[in-house]
Amino acid sequence: MRIIDKIPSRERCAESGWYAWDFLLEKPMDDAFIRALRPLGGFVYLTMLARPFFKVESTFCFIKGLRGDDFLRVATHDDHRDELTRIETFIEVL
Repeated sequence: MRIIDKIPSRERCAESGWYAWDFLLEKPMDDAFIRALRPLGGFVYLTMLARPFFKVESTFCFIKGLRGDDFLRVATHDDHRDELTRIETFIEVL
């Protein structure tokens, strides 16, 4: 999936050394796209919610979002910003 833009997130977490970005996507996220993120870390997908929520966590980054949105949030620890590039590359080939 093509990432149209990457913008600093309005969700603040910098005081603990974490920084977040919103990845604006070319189209809304569907089940297949969300499930394809599973290899990036621990995966939680709450499909029973009215707006299904997902979260992917690893040691130095996390991804979260809602099915149907055309953006997702990616946060990385400042010492591991290279994770941002790894995630971006992974998403671009989905």
